Amino acid sequence: MNTWLPFRCLPAIVAACLLFLTGGASAAGLRIVTSFYPIYLATLNVARDIPGVEVINMTRPLTGCLHDYQMTPRDLVTLEKADIFVVNGAGMETFLDKAIQQVPRLKLIQASEGIPLLVTAGVVNPHVWVSVTAHMQQVENIAAGLEQLDPDHADLYRKNARAYLAKLDTLRATMRAGLQNVRTRDIITFHEAFPYFAREFGLTVVAVIEREPGSEPNARELAQAITLVKKTGIKAIFAEPQYSAKAADAIARETGTTVYRLDPVVTGPMAPDAYLTIMKANLQTLEKALDTGYQTKQTSNAE
Repeated sequence: MNTWLPFRCLPAIVAACLLFLTGGASAAGLRIVTSFYPIYLATLNVARDIPGVEVINMTRPLTGCLHDYQMTPRDLVTLEKADIFVVNGAGMETFLDKAIQQVPRLKLIQASEGIPLLVTAGVVNPHVWVSVTAHMQQVENIAAGLEQLDPDHADLYRKNARAYLAKLDTLRATMRAGLQNVRTRDIITFHEAFPYFAREFGLTVVAVIEREPGSEPNARELAQAITLVKKTGIKAIFAEPQYSAKAADAIARETGTTVYRLDPVVTGPMAPDAYLTIMKANLQTLEKALDTGYQTKQTSNAE
């Protein structure tokens, strides 16, 4: 059987192959890429079940926060095939300039646009999504951006956003009620992920043991942390499930504190309701730790 093709067909075949390799939007619908886990969850809910719209997370599920993240060849391939790139912004994606240079046609949505940012020692804290209220604003920003860039599906984006915002509003009310009457409002964490969360729910982060996730404190910093914990009378400290609790365990041994896990929602199941589930678990952890895991300062001083 003769399987040769006429020479005049080759240009069309080559063009089809190039379209396939570059992930042309006209053939595959709208492809939305997100920078990391919490932004993926927000975008997934806004674009949920819309025909022809695909949401893909660029980084691997276990990546965590994008502090000093270095883009990989795989990431660039993912972005080359994207129509829209949704990012947290606020300085979280340090690689953003490189990405834009590599893929200049990429349309960008910055989820944290317009959100008042916290600054510590001159450094902007980008962990806005850990506040439920700020995350709701991110959802609204993402929906508005997608409505503008994909007007054919504007009504569906708006409808999905409203449904998800209603769930987030219920979550926020539940968390406010649960944390309203806790015995103490002082917490010690191991990463700068929780200032927005603390501000929203009336908690005070009195110390951060590791400014950067995964960076173990040196002996001097560890001794200072132990002294601080003893001075405050705090009997619970909060590590994160994504990172080693070695330093937290060392402090616990020296001070008699209990180590709890507080999740900043940077890894987890790729499911639409994952943010809600993780935050509800955080609420249960805080209710337990702040009601029964602390001594009051008066008791501590009396001793």
